[in-house]
Amino acid sequence: MSSNRRSKNITEGVARAPNRSMYYAMGYTEGDFGKPMIGVANGHSTITPCNSGLQRLADAAVIGLKEAGANPQIFGTPTISDGMAMGTEGMKYSLVSREVISDCVETCVGGQWMDGVLVIGGCDKNMPGGMMGMLRANVPAIYVYGGTILPGKYKGQDLNIVSVFEAVGQFSAGNMSEEDFCQIERRAIPGSGSCGGMYTANTMSSAFEALGLSLPYASTMANVEDEIVTMVRTAATTLVEAVKADLKPRDIVTKKAIENTVAVIMATGGSTNAVLHFLAIAHAAEVEWTIDDFERVRRKTPVLCDLKPSGQYLAIDLHHAGGIPAVMKELLDAGLLHGDCMTITGKTVAENLADVPPVAADNKVIRKVSNPLYAEGHLAILKGNLSPEGCVAKITGLKNPVITGPARVFDDEQSALAAIMAKKIVAGDVMVLRYLGPKGGPGMPEMLAPTGALIGQGLGESVGLITDGRFSGGTWGMVVGHVAPEAAEGGLIALIQEGDAITIDAHRLLLQLNVDDAEIARRRALWKKPAPRYTRGVLAKFAHNASSASSGAVLDKF
Repeated sequence: MSSNRRSKNITEGVARAPNRSMYYAMGYTEGDFGKPMIGVANGHSTITPCNSGLQRLADAAVIGLKEAGANPQIFGTPTISDGMAMGTEGMKYSLVSREVISDCVETCVGGQWMDGVLVIGGCDKNMPGGMMGMLRANVPAIYVYGGTILPGKYKGQDLNIVSVFEAVGQFSAGNMSEEDFCQIERRAIPGSGSCGGMYTANTMSSAFEALGLSLPYASTMANVEDEIVTMVRTAATTLVEAVKADLKPRDIVTKKAIENTVAVIMATGGSTNAVLHFLAIAHAAEVEWTIDDFERVRRKTPVLCDLKPSGQYLAIDLHHAGGIPAVMKELLDAGLLHGDCMTITGKTVAENLADVPPVAADNKVIRKVSNPLYAEGHLAILKGNLSPEGCVAKITGLKNPVITGPARVFDDEQSALAAIMAKKIVAGDVMVLRYLGPKGGPGMPEMLAPTGALIGQGLGESVGLITDGRFSGGTWGMVVGHVAPEAAEGGLIALIQEGDAITIDAHRLLLQLNVDDAEIARRRALWKKPAPRYTRGVLAKFAHNASSASSGAVLDKF
């Protein structure tokens, strides 16, 4: 039992007496020193509805851990609300917060010599940040997702955060009344929980369940429902058993487990951010995994779930339709999952799914493998002269994912959004948003405001958009992100000029600048690397250390 190391550490003699005194001050008794110390990484905050409902889950974790014979120790992790920061300077801190959160988890677990850790998070970067910290610390660990939000309602339609961004485009195009616009804004977010579609938070929670480090059914529960509290107490008990068995995250997160996870991401129509984050998670786990592995799994995995942003339903609908276990059962029965992968329950994937009923033929949210929404996965890895390291396109939901058009070039998000709102972008254009990568942004901000406005104006399928930045999980359309190398590092995206012909071709997995090599060489000779936007603080540190998006934009790839 790994708690022996704590007992030994604290009772090694007089030199350890101050250690014991500090714990006595927190209410410990002599018998507590033989119990495992379990950290509870609590992401609660009132910054965002994604995290405002987490405290009762942390309280339930503490009760569950005590009942299971452990000593819980709560520490905090920060959060940035992507939805609130979108389109502002604050969005640059979003990806940065992933690294800060992972550092918090690793630092507290390592610094306090914890025997295990239960991580609770809600908003997008809470998820990969917590997982990366768990993997770095590599003590027995479990992830508890704070839960999805319930839909808002207006005029008989379900609403979510993306409804607001798309309403901006509809209103600006004259296709929505001011009253409807204001009502959507007020009603879209009815309470606590993470954004309701298969956007980044729900994509990552589903992925963690598939990975084996969250409990079955845990990833699609609503934050405000009672079942999630019961789940947290079960997770606490499960973690204590994992401590006794010395079952650690790196025992679970293997290459086969990541293949399972990516298959589930493809089957559920998950966020483009999953590519970036699982490159980083694999790096933290020291598992060999490249951007090309996503394409390998995509080609053999069908899209089974009809979920927003490109589909009809929300995460809570997926939960009621059978949840991630139903999706995994369908994939396992089709030979598309590794059933022998170990999970935090102490059982294999196949054992966890043994009693899960098969998907019914009339299930509207989850389809059978024999009748998929799309025959292949939706997150395609494109390459070409514009992105030799690879970039990510979400290609489902489009009638024809091919476009060649003139470049409309923007060096920041705000001027691009202004052009859309002023109706200066027309069908057939290919927008280029650059100097927004890991180093150039810095922090690789998301482009939900421009893409939402394009959708709202009815241009989602007729205007292309490429960027070295990222997209929200709520984005869909003819969009390509994570272009690498990025502009700030001299990638070809930096050399595009207004009016150049650009081809996006998802069928050929191609992103191409149609300019001859001699002209490209001439432009490259004239290009100068821009000075860093920040020279001090967390953004400067991120810009200095971040790896390419094609390797996860991690800070410790030395």
